Amino acid sequence: MTAKLGSAGSVAFQRGREAEADVERWLRQKGWQILEKNYRTPLGEVDLIAADGKTTVFVEVRCRGRNALQRAASTVSPAKQRRLVRTALSYLKRTGTLHTPEIRFDVVAVDGGRLELISNAFGAEGYSW
Repeated sequence: MTAKLGSAGSVAFQRGREAEADVERWLRQKGWQILEKNYRTPLGEVDLIAADGKTTVFVEVRCRGRNALQRAASTVSPAKQRRLVRTALSYLKRTGTLHTPEIRFDVVAVDGGRLELISNAFGAEGYSW
C-alpha cells in the first residue's frame, strides 16, 4: 500500500518533519526563540514562527533530496507565499501583535542535508496589516 502524498505516513512527510526539527535546532543555536511550530489555520500553515531579536520571523522550511531536479527554495510558489502571508496575519491578530514593528518571511532550504537561510525571501506588500 502506498501512502498518499503529504500524508503522515509518507516518506516525504517524514523527511519534511525531520528537516523542520533540524532547522528548529539550528535556529535555536543561532539565538532565535521559537514561538510556534506548525502553526495552522484554515488559511494555511507556517512551519516555524520565531523571534530573531525584536523581529517576528515566519519561516518556511523546504526540503529536497540530493538528487532533486529543483532547489528547495525555488519551490515556494507565489500561491504558497500568499497563504503564508495570510496565515501570518491571522497569527499576529490572534496574539495581539498585529502592530509588531518588524516582521520577516524567511525560507530555510534544506538541499541534500545542507541548510541555507534565505532572509527576507519575500514580502507582504499589498496586504492590510
